[in-house]
Amino acid sequence: MSALARLTALAWSSARATAVRIGAVVRSEVVSGSLLIAAAVVALVWANSPLAPVYERMRSYTIGPYALHLHLPVQTWAADGLLAVFFFIVGNELKQELVHGELRDPRRAVLPIVAALGGVAVPAGVFAALNARTGGEAGGGWGIPIATDIAFAVAVLAVIGRHLPAALRTFLLTLATVDDMCAVIIIAVVYTSGLSLPALTGAVAGSALFAYLQHGRGRLLTRVRAAVPGWALFTPLALVIWGATHASGVHPTIAGVAMGLLMRTRTRAGETISPSEHAEHLLRPISSALALPAFALLSAGVALSGAGGFWGSTIAWGVLAGLVCGKVVGIFGASWLTARLTSAHLNPGIGWIDIVGIGLLGGIGFTVSLLITELSYTTPAHQTIAKGAVLLASAIASLLAALLLGARSRHYRRQH
Repeated sequence: MSALARLTALAWSSARATAVRIGAVVRSEVVSGSLLIAAAVVALVWANSPLAPVYERMRSYTIGPYALHLHLPVQTWAADGLLAVFFFIVGNELKQELVHGELRDPRRAVLPIVAALGGVAVPAGVFAALNARTGGEAGGGWGIPIATDIAFAVAVLAVIGRHLPAALRTFLLTLATVDDMCAVIIIAVVYTSGLSLPALTGAVAGSALFAYLQHGRGRLLTRVRAAVPGWALFTPLALVIWGATHASGVHPTIAGVAMGLLMRTRTRAGETISPSEHAEHLLRPISSALALPAFALLSAGVALSGAGGFWGSTIAWGVLAGLVCGKVVGIFGASWLTARLTSAHLNPGIGWIDIVGIGLLGGIGFTVSLLITELSYTTPAHQTIAKGAVLLASAIASLLAALLLGARSRHYRRQH
């Protein structure tokens, strides 16, 4: 081997090792959550600085082909495109839980599932009640406080709850996953308009092909899988499904969830890990280091000067009360009543006060709440107020959860 070839091989090996180390760091829940927070802070500072016009020009800059309505602003690409990667991870995690995890046994899964449903219904009801007498589009934002941000909530729990029982993290993951699935269904049903049946048919057909390639058997399919790398087979198909979903009028993040749920989670002969695990290993760093921070950077830039009348707005109070109070009442109340009225029971390793802390973490509604804000309101003032309320509520919920669960972590540490 020549010296140049050896140097090239060494450089390639070093680059791969560096990429592996970076990927491992980015997969950390603490790191991914920190990137998300940092991007949101940068966006907020930038949008309220003398460089605010540059920020607005950046996120309103349109790129992409005109086919399939894909000549879009950068901000829309982040919300519709990059965020679909995050929702793929959510759908994939849910599939793994359904097949191998907590959701496999209904008796173990019932409390976090019911808690998630309570954490969706009560905040939506609180917002609707506070905006019942408000005219115009203000009342249409009832979906904003329903969703828990998995990345943020798990990151906060990882930072402050190092000594908390593992069962509590599992409870949060199951709750947040079901919570986000409810939000996805609401987006599909409530925030979809102008449905195009031909495009939707194309998206469904593409999804059926995706499922067949994942789960199908046969000599021809086996030869195709052996001859074509997985990324070369599924990436173009995923882009087609996403594009058809976008053209159909359904929010394209639904495509991400659907493909995540269609992943195969069991290994076959010759496989060391399942396609589901392999895809998550590859895409989680992209989601954590690119998709979520980019979405936060392009969506969290709320110009506070445009939030006049914030404290007098029923939109602001609906979001604040829904996320900070409604989440706790819905999550704790639904799970406590279920345990009292049925045979379901809380894991003996955790206490009900811990579920209050999980309810507070549920009030971190950052990613999906900001997305639903953009889908709910067309009036810039309403968007600004709602986004400001989401950011404030998420900060308050994080602080309260840190205080309570930090104390509980110290309690568990003393027990050991």
